[in-house]
Amino acid sequence: MGNLNRTIDQVAKEKGIARETLVEALEAALVSAARKKYGSKVELEAQFSDETGEVEVFLFKDVVEDVQDSMTEIDLDFARKELDPEAEIGDQLGVKMDTETFGRIAAQTAKQVIIQKVKDAERENIYAEYKDRKGDVVTGIVQRFEKRNIIVNLGRAEAVYPFPEQIPRETYRQGDRIRAIILEVRRTQKDPQIILSRANPTFLVKLFEQEVPEIAEGIVRIMCAAREPGQRAKIGVRSSDADVDPVGACVGMKGSRVQAVVQELRGEKIDIIPWNDDPAHFVCNALQPAEISKVIIDQDTNTMEVIVADDQLSLAIGKKGQNVRLAAKLTGWKIDVRSESKEEKITGESFERLLSIEGMDEETATILFDNGYRNPEDIANASLAELTSFMGITEEKGAQLLEGAQNYLADSVESSEEEEAAAESAADEATEEEQIA
Repeated sequence: MGNLNRTIDQVAKEKGIARETLVEALEAALVSAARKKYGSKVELEAQFSDETGEVEVFLFKDVVEDVQDSMTEIDLDFARKELDPEAEIGDQLGVKMDTETFGRIAAQTAKQVIIQKVKDAERENIYAEYKDRKGDVVTGIVQRFEKRNIIVNLGRAEAVYPFPEQIPRETYRQGDRIRAIILEVRRTQKDPQIILSRANPTFLVKLFEQEVPEIAEGIVRIMCAAREPGQRAKIGVRSSDADVDPVGACVGMKGSRVQAVVQELRGEKIDIIPWNDDPAHFVCNALQPAEISKVIIDQDTNTMEVIVADDQLSLAIGKKGQNVRLAAKLTGWKIDVRSESKEEKITGESFERLLSIEGMDEETATILFDNGYRNPEDIANASLAELTSFMGITEEKGAQLLEGAQNYLADSVESSEEEEAAAESAADEATEEEQIA
């Protein structure tokens, strides 16, 4: 077989595979080749010699007085003369085999085993290299297209850029360079599957980390990010240094830093918003450039009602609701934007309904309204302890309001049922008149 040391070193270097792995592959291949010729019943072992650079295969045989099976047994006299002078009956000795006698089919089997072992080792190396690189930005070459997915060559490995992770209306041709983040690395029966993304908000964050030194140094932090890929994005930023403006740092001189990111994202508009620990303040920032008049917070439902001037409504909502939708994603709050005129109308109607509750006076209604109790349903669903926690509402007054609210709702249900019945009756009469006619 000749000296294999040079070949092993060369393959190990080219494929990036450990020398020990290749040696194990060779040993396993020759054992497999020997079994191909001698069958599965025999006991075999292969050992690679670093000195000679050869793989030696040994067939183990039992030392006996009278040989019945020459494949598994060896005569005592022969064993002492040729293998071990101290051999005894019952010992097991390894007989070195001539690998040249394995034949063409056995050699082919050995070759297949080696190829498979090398592939397995390459696959394991690729997985080990990429499994901890989730979120890293990588650059590759568009290799080919599989349905709507793009296969990207990263050098030592191929990655999948799936359609859902692509930016809408971006097009690529074979050979184009592409930058994306590693979204996930999956272990599969074939090669490890490396999933890329350009649509994920993390890609936007990573691009800013590369463009803004203050972010890389930890002075400026991107607290949150939201995107509608290819159209618009918002990021919330804060600074740990009072002398460093986080928005200015991300924008850069004459907008150079943010423009570099916009260019990579093919024109996606980016709003950079100063972070604020106060949720209401942050929501107001997130809805820029609209000016906010008033914010009403409901902690229980994680909702904010945002009131804006009539001429600011379309600006706050944005084209097809995009501005308020992105602000909601960015802040994690459900945001309901209303104009002042609509709020006045709703507020007026709600306040009138509160005053309709038996036992309610204007002062109490104002206190309850300002604390989030906007209609009789809110009062009816409250507990006596909640109502009496407000100044001026005694237990007697609270109980009266609860009963009044429940009666109001019961009367409303009864009235609506009567209206429905009247409407049905009128419809039936009209049908009868049509039939008579």
